[in-house]
Amino acid sequence: MSTIPKIAKVAPQSSALFICDIQERFKGVIWQYPSVITVANKMIKASKILDIPVVVTEQYPKAFGPTVQELDVSDAVVNRDKTKFSMYIPEVANALKERNTKSVILVGIESHVCVLQTALDLLENNYDVHVLADGVSSQNHSEINVAIARMRSAGATVTTSESMLFQLCQDAKHEKFKAISGLVKEYMEATKVNQILQKVSSGMANL
Repeated sequence: MSTIPKIAKVAPQSSALFICDIQERFKGVIWQYPSVITVANKMIKASKILDIPVVVTEQYPKAFGPTVQELDVSDAVVNRDKTKFSMYIPEVANALKERNTKSVILVGIESHVCVLQTALDLLENNYDVHVLADGVSSQNHSEINVAIARMRSAGATVTTSESMLFQLCQDAKHEKFKAISGLVKEYMEATKVNQILQKVSSGMANL
Protein backbone atom coordinates (compact mmCIF):
# COMPACT_ATOMS: atom_id res chain seq x y z
CA MET A 1 0.00 0.00 0.00
CA SER A 2 1.20 3.49 -0.80
CA THR A 3 1.75 5.81 2.13
CA ILE A 4 0.48 9.36 2.31
CA PRO A 5 3.45 11.74 2.23
CA LYS A 6 4.00 13.90 5.29
CA ILE A 7 2.93 17.50 4.85
CA ALA A 8 5.73 19.53 6.39
CA LYS A 9 4.34 22.94 7.26
CA VAL A 10 6.24 25.67 9.07
CA ALA A 11 5.33 28.10 11.82
CA PRO A 12 7.61 30.82 13.20
CA GLN A 13 7.19 29.74 16.82
CA SER A 14 8.46 26.22 16.13
CA SER A 15 11.09 26.92 13.46
CA ALA A 16 14.79 27.74 13.33
CA LEU A 17 16.93 29.18 10.54
CA PHE A 18 20.25 27.40 9.92
CA ILE A 19 23.09 29.33 8.26
CA CYS A 20 25.59 26.68 7.19
CA ASP A 21 29.24 27.72 6.80
CA ILE A 22 28.81 30.87 4.70
CA GLN A 23 32.41 31.97 5.20
CA GLU A 24 34.84 34.49 3.74
CA ARG A 25 37.34 32.06 2.23
CA PHE A 26 34.69 30.60 -0.08
CA LYS A 27 34.22 33.85 -1.98
CA GLY A 28 35.17 33.34 -5.60
CA VAL A 29 35.04 29.57 -5.14
CA ILE A 30 31.38 28.65 -4.60
CA TRP A 31 29.13 28.79 -7.65
CA GLN A 32 26.75 31.79 -7.45
CA TYR A 33 28.00 32.56 -3.94
CA PRO A 34 26.69 36.16 -3.95
CA SER A 35 23.18 34.78 -4.51
CA VAL A 36 23.55 32.43 -1.54
CA ILE A 37 24.66 35.35 0.63
CA THR A 38 21.72 37.44 -0.57
CA VAL A 39 19.22 34.73 0.32
CA ALA A 40 20.83 34.21 3.71
CA ASN A 41 20.57 37.95 4.36
CA LYS A 42 16.91 37.98 3.39
CA MET A 43 16.13 35.08 5.68
CA ILE A 44 18.08 36.56 8.60
CA LYS A 45 16.06 39.78 8.26
CA ALA A 46 12.84 37.76 8.11
CA SER A 47 13.88 35.83 11.20
CA LYS A 48 14.29 39.09 13.12
CA ILE A 49 10.82 40.20 12.03
CA LEU A 50 9.20 36.88 12.93
CA ASP A 51 11.30 36.09 16.03
CA ILE A 52 12.75 32.92 14.54
CA PRO A 53 16.00 31.78 16.20
CA VAL A 54 19.07 31.70 13.97
CA VAL A 55 21.77 29.03 14.22
CA VAL A 56 25.14 29.69 12.59
CA THR A 57 28.15 27.44 12.10
CA GLU A 58 31.61 27.94 10.64
CA GLN A 59 33.57 25.02 9.23
CA TYR A 60 37.13 25.13 10.62
CA PRO A 61 37.41 28.95 10.56
CA LYS A 62 41.20 28.83 11.00
CA ALA A 63 41.33 27.63 7.41
CA PHE A 64 38.14 29.06 5.91
CA GLY A 65 37.71 32.30 7.80
CA PRO A 66 34.70 33.72 9.65
CA THR A 67 31.14 34.14 8.47
CA VAL A 68 31.03 36.65 5.60
CA GLN A 69 30.85 40.25 6.75
CA GLU A 70 27.68 40.82 4.71
CA LEU A 71 25.68 38.74 7.18
CA ASP A 72 24.68 40.14 10.56
CA VAL A 73 24.60 37.07 12.78
CA SER A 74 25.07 38.93 16.06
CA ASP A 75 21.66 37.77 17.31
CA ALA A 76 22.24 34.08 16.58
CA VAL A 77 21.22 31.79 19.45
CA VAL A 78 24.10 29.49 18.47
CA ASN A 79 27.22 30.59 16.61
CA ARG A 80 29.83 27.82 16.71
CA ASP A 81 32.85 26.67 14.78
CA LYS A 82 33.04 22.98 13.94
CA THR A 83 35.06 20.29 12.24
CA LYS A 84 32.14 17.91 11.78
CA PHE A 85 30.51 18.46 8.40
CA SER A 86 26.97 18.40 9.81
CA MET A 87 25.66 21.38 11.76
CA TYR A 88 23.94 18.96 14.13
CA ILE A 89 26.57 19.23 16.85
CA PRO A 90 25.72 18.95 20.58
CA GLU A 91 25.31 22.71 21.11
CA VAL A 92 22.89 22.92 18.21
CA ALA A 93 20.96 19.81 19.23
CA ASN A 94 20.51 21.21 22.73
CA ALA A 95 19.32 24.58 21.44
CA LEU A 96 16.69 22.92 19.27
CA LYS A 97 15.39 20.84 22.16
CA GLU A 98 15.27 23.80 24.53
CA ARG A 99 13.11 25.74 22.08
CA ASN A 100 10.87 22.82 21.15
CA THR A 101 11.86 23.27 17.52
CA LYS A 102 10.00 21.22 14.93
CA SER A 103 11.15 22.70 11.62
CA VAL A 104 14.53 23.84 10.32
CA ILE A 105 14.99 26.19 7.37
CA LEU A 106 18.37 25.46 5.82
CA VAL A 107 20.67 27.63 3.70
CA GLY A 108 24.40 27.55 3.07
CA ILE A 109 27.20 25.52 1.58
CA GLU A 110 28.25 23.12 0.30
CA SER A 111 25.07 21.46 -0.92
CA HIS A 112 26.60 18.00 -1.23
CA VAL A 113 28.66 18.06 1.98
CA CYS A 114 27.69 20.12 5.03
CA VAL A 115 24.17 21.02 3.91
CA LEU A 116 23.39 17.43 2.94
CA GLN A 117 24.77 15.90 6.12
CA THR A 118 22.98 18.51 8.24
CA ALA A 119 19.68 17.72 6.55
CA LEU A 120 20.14 13.97 6.98
CA ASP A 121 21.01 14.30 10.68
CA LEU A 122 18.02 16.54 11.31
CA LEU A 123 15.67 14.19 9.48
CA GLU A 124 17.06 11.25 11.42
CA ASN A 125 16.21 13.13 14.60
CA ASN A 126 12.62 13.77 13.46
CA TYR A 127 12.87 17.42 12.45
CA ASP A 128 11.11 18.76 9.36
CA VAL A 129 13.78 20.14 7.05
CA HIS A 130 13.13 22.86 4.48
CA VAL A 131 16.02 23.37 2.08
CA LEU A 132 15.92 26.67 0.21
CA ALA A 133 16.92 25.89 -3.37
CA ASP A 134 18.00 29.48 -4.01
CA GLY A 135 20.08 29.53 -0.84
CA VAL A 136 22.39 26.54 -1.23
CA SER A 137 25.32 25.90 -3.57
CA SER A 138 28.62 24.09 -4.11
CA GLN A 139 31.93 24.72 -5.85
CA ASN A 140 30.92 22.35 -8.64
CA HIS A 141 27.35 23.23 -9.61
CA SER A 142 26.75 19.71 -10.95
CA GLU A 143 26.87 18.50 -7.34
CA ILE A 144 23.84 20.62 -6.42
CA ASN A 145 21.29 18.55 -8.35
CA VAL A 146 22.48 15.31 -6.81
CA ALA A 147 22.48 16.74 -3.29
CA ILE A 148 19.00 18.25 -3.67
CA ALA A 149 17.67 14.94 -4.99
CA ARG A 150 19.28 13.06 -2.10
CA MET A 151 17.77 15.39 0.50
CA ARG A 152 14.35 15.30 -1.12
CA SER A 153 14.37 11.50 -1.29
CA ALA A 154 15.30 11.37 2.39
CA GLY A 155 12.25 13.46 3.28
CA ALA A 156 13.37 17.08 3.12
CA THR A 157 11.12 19.71 1.57
CA VAL A 158 12.77 21.73 -1.18
CA THR A 159 11.38 25.23 -1.65
CA THR A 160 12.52 28.82 -2.23
CA SER A 161 13.14 31.75 0.08
CA GLU A 162 10.19 33.77 -1.20
CA SER A 163 7.81 30.83 -0.92
CA MET A 164 9.08 30.21 2.60
CA LEU A 165 8.37 33.79 3.69
CA PHE A 166 4.74 33.48 2.62
CA GLN A 167 4.46 30.05 4.26
CA LEU A 168 5.67 31.52 7.54
CA CYS A 169 2.99 34.23 7.41
CA GLN A 170 0.18 31.99 6.09
CA ASP A 171 -2.31 34.88 6.03
CA ALA A 172 -2.29 38.47 4.77
CA LYS A 173 -3.83 39.36 8.14
CA HIS A 174 -0.68 38.21 9.95
CA GLU A 175 0.58 41.06 12.12
CA LYS A 176 4.02 40.92 10.50
CA PHE A 177 2.83 40.44 6.92
CA LYS A 178 3.38 44.07 5.91
CA ALA A 179 7.00 43.88 7.02
CA ILE A 180 7.52 40.53 5.28
CA SER A 181 5.84 41.82 2.12
CA GLY A 182 8.22 44.77 2.17
CA LEU A 183 11.14 42.37 2.48
CA VAL A 184 9.91 40.42 -0.54
CA LYS A 185 9.75 43.66 -2.55
CA GLU A 186 13.21 44.70 -1.33
CA TYR A 187 14.70 41.49 -2.70
CA MET A 188 12.55 41.22 -5.83
CA GLU A 189 15.37 41.94 -8.29
CA ALA A 190 17.76 39.63 -6.45
CA THR A 191 15.13 36.90 -6.60
CA LYS A 192 15.02 37.23 -10.38
CA VAL A 193 18.80 36.87 -10.52
CA ASN A 194 18.52 33.75 -8.37
CA GLN A 195 16.23 31.98 -10.84
CA ILE A 196 19.14 30.21 -12.56
CA LEU A 197 20.41 28.91 -9.23
CA GLN A 198 16.91 27.72 -8.34
CA LYS A 199 16.60 25.85 -11.63
CA VAL A 200 19.90 24.08 -11.13
CA SER A 201 19.12 23.30 -7.49
CA SER A 202 15.77 21.85 -8.51
CA GLY A 203 17.32 19.73 -11.24
CA MET A 204 15.47 21.59 -13.98
CA ALA A 205 18.47 22.84 -15.91
CA ASN A 206 21.67 21.39 -17.24
CA LEU A 207 24.13 24.25 -17.43
